[in-house]
Amino acid sequence: MKIPVMFYVGLTTCLLLLLIFVVSMNMGFTWVFYTMCLGQVMVGIMVYKVLKDQYTTDKTFENFYEDRPFNYHK
Repeated sequence: MKIPVMFYVGLTTCLLLLLIFVVSMNMGFTWVFYTMCLGQVMVGIMVYKVLKDQYTTDKTFENFYEDRPFNYHK
């Protein structure tokens, strides 16, 4: 079973939000240190997984941005 890439993005985001919470609550240095180290490892894993994902699309630069295409008129 393949784990989706967005799972790694969400997990890393939650872990780094946990780090912010741990720091703001003045928890012990060991909690902050190990949460930070784990967060750095997870960022590395997340970047690797995102870059190695076999994602393909049929969009080109001619499509520009989907939220505001070239032929957009108000």
